[in-house]
Amino acid sequence: MSTGLAHIDWRAPWLAPCRTLGEPLAQQVLTGHCGHETLNVAGAAPVRFVPQTDLPPGMAYEQFIHDTGCVPTRDGLHDFFNGLCWMRFPRTKRLLNRLQAAEIQAAGVGPVRGPVRDALTLFDENAALLQAPDALWDALLARDWQRLFIDLRPLWAQARLDLFGHALLEKLVVPYKSITAHVYRAPVPTGLGDDPAGWDAWLAGRLSAAELGTKPFTPLPVLGVPGWWPANQDPAFYADAGVFRPARVSA
Repeated sequence: MSTGLAHIDWRAPWLAPCRTLGEPLAQQVLTGHCGHETLNVAGAAPVRFVPQTDLPPGMAYEQFIHDTGCVPTRDGLHDFFNGLCWMRFPRTKRLLNRLQAAEIQAAGVGPVRGPVRDALTLFDENAALLQAPDALWDALLARDWQRLFIDLRPLWAQARLDLFGHALLEKLVVPYKSITAHVYRAPVPTGLGDDPAGWDAWLAGRLSAAELGTKPFTPLPVLGVPGWWPANQDPAFYADAGVFRPARVSA
């Protein structure tokens, strides 16, 4: 699992919510400890991490987790960040897995996942959660990047963005401008503060297959977040319409 872990910059602002948990685990792996066993020793997840070879041929990954309580884990950044997410959001990860298993039971495993399974996978891999003043939310949903990142820039001091998706975190190990999160469109209640257990309980209490089937996400190029990338101090950073795309105009 050490593949790539040495390249993680734990000082990156997007890793702040998981640094206390993740940095010492990564260091253990880098000093020769077995990856999935290191995740198990942390004892913070409601599942066991097992070698990828434990997954029987032909069996769906999500179904195996549901049936056994074990998560097949490969060496590398992707599954390391997945392990951290299981530790930080145990209730939500359990819920996503139950919903995946229910979809598999209802429709089987075919060449097309269907809208709910697609949305579940998208959430698991690339979702972000945002707690922010209403004005920031309004600008984000309108994809008014000028207002969101320039006019309302001081308001970001009151916002918290937490990256849930483990594929999203993996991409950010080698950052590039166009990395875009799918922000869950429900604002995290401000009363929860920055308590990760509170965020997890809130999220697990409201997500459903029906809601996810509507794809309740909005895009956010994460390196545009003030303080997350030095280049975005220049307003011209946001003029790149290939990254900061305007909202589609309905015909």
